[in-house]
Amino acid sequence: MIIAIDGPSGSGKSTLGRMLARALKLQYIDTGSMYRAVALAVIQERVDPNDDDWVTGLANSIDIDLEGDPDSLRVLVDGRDLTEQIRDESVTRMSSVVSTIPGVRRAMVERQREMGKRGAVMNGRDIGTVVFPDADIKFFLTAAPEERAERRYREDQSGSYAQTLAEMIERDRRDSTRADSPLKIADDAIVIDSTGKDIEQVFAEMMTHVHRHN
Repeated sequence: MIIAIDGPSGSGKSTLGRMLARALKLQYIDTGSMYRAVALAVIQERVDPNDDDWVTGLANSIDIDLEGDPDSLRVLVDGRDLTEQIRDESVTRMSSVVSTIPGVRRAMVERQREMGKRGAVMNGRDIGTVVFPDADIKFFLTAAPEERAERRYREDQSGSYAQTLAEMIERDRRDSTRADSPLKIADDAIVIDSTGKDIEQVFAEMMTHVHRHN
C-alpha cells in the first residue's frame, strides 16, 4: 500500500505520517528531508543556490538514504548521518529555494519512486500529484496559516512568531506557484483541515479513511 500525504508547511504531515506508518507497519518516507539534504549540501559546498544547473548536478551526485523506523528516521548523506544538521533554520530556508528548481525535483522524484516501490507512507508536497499519482490513498492536510505558524514556532523557538508566519506565507506562495511539481490538491485526495483539531483527532479521521479503503 502507498499512502500519499501532501500539504503546506506546518500542516502535520510529518507527525501524522509517522503515526500512520507505525500503525500500518509501513515504511515512512519524509521527502522533505531529502530536499533538506540537498540544501545542506548547497550550503556546505558554497554553491550559488540561483545556479540551477550546478544545484541540480549536486542533487544528482549525492547519495541520500532514509533509515530506521518511523520514530527514529535517520537521514544519511553519502553515508554520514546528518539527521540533526538538516533541521537547522538556515537549511530550512535554503530548502525552500532549492526545492523550486525543476532539475532538483526530478532527481528527488526518481529516488522517491524507487524508495516507495515496496509500499510506504510518504509525505511531501507533490506525492499524490507527481510522485505517486496512483497511490492507494491520498491525503491533503491543511490548516489556517496562523495555526500552522504557531505550531512551527513552538517546535523551533527561533526568531519570532511574526517572522515564522511571514516565512510560511512566502513558502506557501513559492510552493504553489513554482513551474515544476507545484503544491496542489490531487483531484482524488481526501482533504483534512486540522484547524482547531488536535493530532489524535486528525489521526483517527485518517485511519477511518484507511479502514474504509481496505
